[in-house]
Amino acid sequence: MLRVARLGARQMSTVTGRPSGSYKRFGRTFGTWMVGSAALASIGYYVGKDEIDAFDHEEPASELRLIPGQQFKGMPVIETESKGRERLVVLGSGWGAVAVLKTLDRDKYDVVVVSPDNYFIFTPLLPSATVGTVEFRSVLEGIRRITKRIRGAYVEASAVDVDFDAKCVLIEKPGEGRAWLPYDRLVVGVGAQSITRGTSGLEYCHKLKTILDARSIRQHIMANFEKVMLPTTPDDEKRRLLTFVVCGGGPTGCEFAAELHDLLAEDLKHYFPQSVRDMVRVVIVQSRDHVLNMMDSVISEFAERQFARSNITVVTNSRVQEITETSLRFSTKHADSTVTEHEIPQGFVLWSTGVSLTPFTQLLCQKLPDDQKNRHAITVDAHLRVKGVRDGSVYALGDCATVEYPHLLEHINELFESAHHEGAEITRNELDVFVKNAAAEFPSAAGHLQSLVDNFGHFDTNHNGTIDRSEFRSMLEYVDAKLTALPALAQVANQEGIYLGHVFNTLANLQDEHISSKDTLDADRKRRSEEIAVPPFAYHHHGTLAYLGRAAAADFGQGKTYKGSNLAAKYMWRSVYWSQQVSLRTRFLLMMDWIKELFFGRDLSKF
Repeated sequence: MLRVARLGARQMSTVTGRPSGSYKRFGRTFGTWMVGSAALASIGYYVGKDEIDAFDHEEPASELRLIPGQQFKGMPVIETESKGRERLVVLGSGWGAVAVLKTLDRDKYDVVVVSPDNYFIFTPLLPSATVGTVEFRSVLEGIRRITKRIRGAYVEASAVDVDFDAKCVLIEKPGEGRAWLPYDRLVVGVGAQSITRGTSGLEYCHKLKTILDARSIRQHIMANFEKVMLPTTPDDEKRRLLTFVVCGGGPTGCEFAAELHDLLAEDLKHYFPQSVRDMVRVVIVQSRDHVLNMMDSVISEFAERQFARSNITVVTNSRVQEITETSLRFSTKHADSTVTEHEIPQGFVLWSTGVSLTPFTQLLCQKLPDDQKNRHAITVDAHLRVKGVRDGSVYALGDCATVEYPHLLEHINELFESAHHEGAEITRNELDVFVKNAAAEFPSAAGHLQSLVDNFGHFDTNHNGTIDRSEFRSMLEYVDAKLTALPALAQVANQEGIYLGHVFNTLANLQDEHISSKDTLDADRKRRSEEIAVPPFAYHHHGTLAYLGRAAAADFGQGKTYKGSNLAAKYMWRSVYWSQQVSLRTRFLLMMDWIKELFFGRDLSKF
């Protein structure tokens, strides 16, 4: 029976046969929803009109062909259409890569995208797809629809090797052979893979990074519930099948647990008896002392309280040791440094821990041993260029890259000399000027540099109204300590992609100016001119969201948080992700999915 029909039937007056006041209020609410949906649709059309224009009028890119008779290192070489523009090769189809493609101006580059998946996944909504809140295709956007606007080509393959001197990347389609693809500029946005931490038995776990993962999880959940309903299934086996374990208390793990609880509380209760629902157990095993530890502690505590109300067990300070087909063993470290071992039955395990390098990014780092020493990501400079590539033609972004921040303390002498002009110490006015100049040179440290001015009295330890060299050293140590690696978030990759898109547009215009003036530059001069033309990358944190099951929370940084355990919070969370969709198509699909879920509930089919 329809959810709305049930709501309406309960609110009809049985005496007069006329709608009660509550039913009228429901009608007004429904009308408001429809008006709001129409407004969102209008906004979506306005935002997506460029996409519609490209779909209707743009010709697709020409197919790629091999250069007859030409080989490099025993492999054929791909010929790409040349129109006197630089060839930009983008590896990957994730947040960073798509942001680059959507920001690029038309006809600036010959663009080739290489990815094993011919679609972009809106990863923040993957947990929703695992339980049927949204459908799989609603979180996907075909990569060819995105590249068509800039007349880019797409190759369904994976990068397996790169030659920086020849400026070629080796691509492979399993079973179809390999070929070298030349580039003028290369963007590496291949993402990362889950870190294993040496745990055995990961073959019994699900991961949640692709749409195939979400489909597999959805099938597994419903298969367990259907098996429990068999009269031949013993009670102990039923309890095992209905024990869902999430390894990792980050946003993905917590949101999956919340979505699973919603499925049980809002849908399965109508189709499975109470005796079955009472057997369901959801457990989150977290290695840190709180879940969502990358967010403000207020959010972490709110999430744990919300999970407690939802009967979701959170086990902190624990590490998974071994996973078998039917059980999970973990150890817990207590405050007194003692460690206890636990073993619980499991019918489902989601592995949602940190990230590490993929085989291709490992190979890339091995080719640059002097500059690539980070074991978890490719090190890039402030312009997102891969460290060690002399001509600066290779860029990396997203989960596979980490920005190397400047160590201000290494430049203390020159910075101190530039800061003071009269006397041997820095006055408050001179510090103001220094912070403004330093923030322009080091935008990634701008916020922390400004805090030096706000906390002038704290660093002025002798209270004489000026800053001497030792106090200035303390200031730089404070800023360096605050410059930590950017988190592996979609908004980080998105901002990096937008930045690179603007950089490439600027460099294309700069190249046109050099051509028109017949000015030829060698590699070093070209790199220096590019550094002058484009500013370094600066990340601006717009807040981190987490859905917690009929509740949502947001951390905006600097102690600013939002917590809500009502429908308003839930739809605030949805509206933010709706606005961040990459196409008009997915906006409409998501809106329809949420309307279907409101009226009919989630689809419980196992397919």
